Amino acid sequence: MSGFALVPSLLPQLSEQWTLSATEGGWLGGIFFLGYIVAVPLLVGLTDRIDARRIYLACAALSSIALSGFANFADSFAAALGWWWLAGLALAGTYMPGLKALTDRLPVAAQARGTAFYTATFGVGAGLSYLWIELLRDRLPWADLFAVAATCSALAVVLVWCAVAPEEPPTRSAFAGSRWHSVLRDRRVLAFCGGYFGHNWELFGFRGWLVAYLTWTHASAADRWTSMPGLIAALATFLAVPASILGNEGAQRWGRGRWLRSVMPLSCLLALVVGFSGSQSNGLLVALVLLYAFSMNLDSAALTAGLLTETAPDKRGTALALYSSVGFAGGFFGPVAFGVALDAFGRASHDGWTAGFVTLACGVAFGRWAIGSIDAPPADASHH
Repeated sequence: MSGFALVPSLLPQLSEQWTLSATEGGWLGGIFFLGYIVAVPLLVGLTDRIDARRIYLACAALSSIALSGFANFADSFAAALGWWWLAGLALAGTYMPGLKALTDRLPVAAQARGTAFYTATFGVGAGLSYLWIELLRDRLPWADLFAVAATCSALAVVLVWCAVAPEEPPTRSAFAGSRWHSVLRDRRVLAFCGGYFGHNWELFGFRGWLVAYLTWTHASAADRWTSMPGLIAALATFLAVPASILGNEGAQRWGRGRWLRSVMPLSCLLALVVGFSGSQSNGLLVALVLLYAFSMNLDSAALTAGLLTETAPDKRGTALALYSSVGFAGGFFGPVAFGVALDAFGRASHDGWTAGFVTLACGVAFGRWAIGSIDAPPADASHH
């Protein structure tokens, strides 16, 4: 995850170097997730047939190659799109396959909580990514930052190779096509997928543009609160960890559907509050941004754990493949929609940034609409 925040953190610098519009900046941020959704149906679906550890190792190595390629060969907008797309494709083979490798090695009673902690470490990795880039971006050329991240991905290969024992492939109990047919007909799985689409639309639209937004705010009214935008972005990302864990515990205590229908409207409201708040008080703005960042992660683990624990084990990889594909399509759509709104209403004006945050509110509102049937009984009673 060390390279996860490279493009969002360096977007102001790369936009200036390559003279990018806000829409092009949105595409550069979003193309990462387009790479993800191209590969994830195949890679995660394969985990129903082969050990997910093998897929993880291959794609962590691919991540190192993609980041090295960006460091050495990304000399234009088009080249950067290609290498960052490949990095997103590599994430498709590490994030959900890593989760599948974990849950395959855990007892059933520990899987929901294990999922919550695993998804929270996504936030840890992303937050550390923003943090180390903020600390080093004025000391190293941007290409060297990509090279550092490539080295870290290579170390991840060594770590998992040495520390996670291989397992026998799962029993091939059903033809892949029948698993997809069953999953696509499951109304409950589709509801979780729609909720995850809205969650990622909001989350990655926010993360993709947060450093650029704080940089613009600081240029408009410089003060100590916004002088290190990468640090604020790191803090906002770290908040995903307690929020994800709390969200799963809340869902288990009060019911998953009830929890999601409560926290998603809260996040929608805070998106609008941040968007319309202006920059009169940067201290207050930063506090609102952090509160908003916390709220938008209260649904994450609750959605993912719900899908995992309520799907039959032999279909779990296929369900995760669909869930990731639909969800990270939102991760692609969010940054692009934000950039288009910014261009339409003015990148140098408060109206433009307000419009961007309205697109985030629309994302989580869609997710809230999609999970309306979460409390309905699953189509396949064997899910229980």
